[in-house]
Amino acid sequence: MAAVKKIQIYDTTLRDGCQSEDVSLTVEDKVQIARKLDDLGVDYIEGGWPGSNERDAAFFREVKKARLKHARVAAFGSTRRANIKASQDRNLHLLLKADTPVATVVGKTWDLHVREALRISNQANLEILHDTIAFLKKHVDEAILDAEHFFDGYYNNPDFALACLRAAEDAGADLICLCDTNGGRLPHEIEDAVRVAAETVKCPLGIHCHNDSEVAVANSIAAVRAGAVQVQGTINGLGERCGNANLVSIIPDLQLKLGYQCVAPQKLKALQEVSMLVYELANITPHPRQPYVGRSAFAHKAGLHVSGIQRDARTYEHVDPALVGNDRRVLLSELSGRANIVYKSKEFGLDIAQNNEKIGHLLDELKRLESEGYSFEGADASFELLMLRTLGLAREYFKFVSFRVFDDKWHEDRAPFSEAVVVIEGPDGRRSRTAAIGNGPVNALDSALRQALVPYYPSLEAMELSDYKVRVLSNGGAGGTGARVRVLIESSDGKRRWGTVGVSANVVDASWQALVDSVEYKLHKDNVKPRVKAHPAGANSRHRSKRAATRGEPAQSGA
Repeated sequence: MAAVKKIQIYDTTLRDGCQSEDVSLTVEDKVQIARKLDDLGVDYIEGGWPGSNERDAAFFREVKKARLKHARVAAFGSTRRANIKASQDRNLHLLLKADTPVATVVGKTWDLHVREALRISNQANLEILHDTIAFLKKHVDEAILDAEHFFDGYYNNPDFALACLRAAEDAGADLICLCDTNGGRLPHEIEDAVRVAAETVKCPLGIHCHNDSEVAVANSIAAVRAGAVQVQGTINGLGERCGNANLVSIIPDLQLKLGYQCVAPQKLKALQEVSMLVYELANITPHPRQPYVGRSAFAHKAGLHVSGIQRDARTYEHVDPALVGNDRRVLLSELSGRANIVYKSKEFGLDIAQNNEKIGHLLDELKRLESEGYSFEGADASFELLMLRTLGLAREYFKFVSFRVFDDKWHEDRAPFSEAVVVIEGPDGRRSRTAAIGNGPVNALDSALRQALVPYYPSLEAMELSDYKVRVLSNGGAGGTGARVRVLIESSDGKRRWGTVGVSANVVDASWQALVDSVEYKLHKDNVKPRVKAHPAGANSRHRSKRAATRGEPAQSGA
């Protein structure tokens, strides 16, 4: 049995990724990411350019304290300047001062750049490449040349581009990484050029692609198929302009589809966790449709698809989501069928036969609510509650009586504030009137409702609103400020996160619906009992009053 070929993964998130216009990482952020990359099993972590800024220099000092177990840290720089020796180049000395086992330098391989940017002869550039690599090899374990613009150089002047590779090899380079720096080449061009490069030099080759033509991942895979043994890229494809090759896609593509080994199989499950950490520290909203790790990567909406994956997941999934740390999700919408409902019921711990007539009622109710503007794709908690109510399994934790919200602004230079008054009937049958002030009507309502309920259900103290979104609906009726709105709320209690939804022509009422569902879902999942003995009450009274406003019926007033 042939041995599995190892492909080195060289991560440059901490250098190339930080060149994204919307990304800025602190030293602490970079060290945290380095630790996570090391846990994943990445072979090389490029920490930055120590000659360019103090932050990168500080990273190299701090990362030594992290005691990485697997990854080798690389410092990045450029070849020596023209007309001086490498031993006299200040930037190369700063590169060595980082005290890393690996030094990577970028050097010109396109004669256009040599002529127009450096304004030197082709021969002088070959001497720069040779002198720089030979000097670095005296001081570091590994010297890597990033052959900048190699593919553009190769297709414009192949003899010179290949001569640059030979100059680096003759000087002792441990690896030459071929760069599609402008990101403009296509997979067949990459594959052909890498093959020729592999026939020209014996030195191991790597690939470094940018994504300006949306094919950086495909180009990287093409290079590996042609003989490259190292792939450079970033987590989530961060990078200058359109970004770099996305390692989060490349690693599973190579490992799960082509049989190469990039990281240990058990480490592959950490891929989504690494992706989410980088998004979080970079302060970027995760891309839901990102292959392999995105929230929607294994989400199924059409009833036909859900029916298929219930029989065999391979019918509509190219890999098992668990392999990369992701989860399968079944969405609910007007496209849903019985299979969606049955799947979700099992997910919620309810075993419902597919021919149960209540499934039909639930499907009809789901489609009716969707037609009114509800969306349960980001509000699984609201749908679980809807399912429980339809099946007669819901508990009533309190009764809604009324709410009132006041907004005040006392001076142009002062911020407005809101006061909410909520009246509920507790599980002991007693009515309570609770008021709270907030920085907006939703915040005030949230505070007043929970103040009223915490005496009965103390676990609500740990709950908080994590995200709040409003969308104006254009499904008929009034337009502009009179249009119906959909409110999506995401809540958390430190252990889990859940989404709820409300729809109304009144944004406060829509928010109230989502808030109440959020509270009831928390109580349902905690399976709590009130501190007092509850009186018998109708199971659906709160639900009817909550939905009444969405049908245009007058809301109760007064406090």
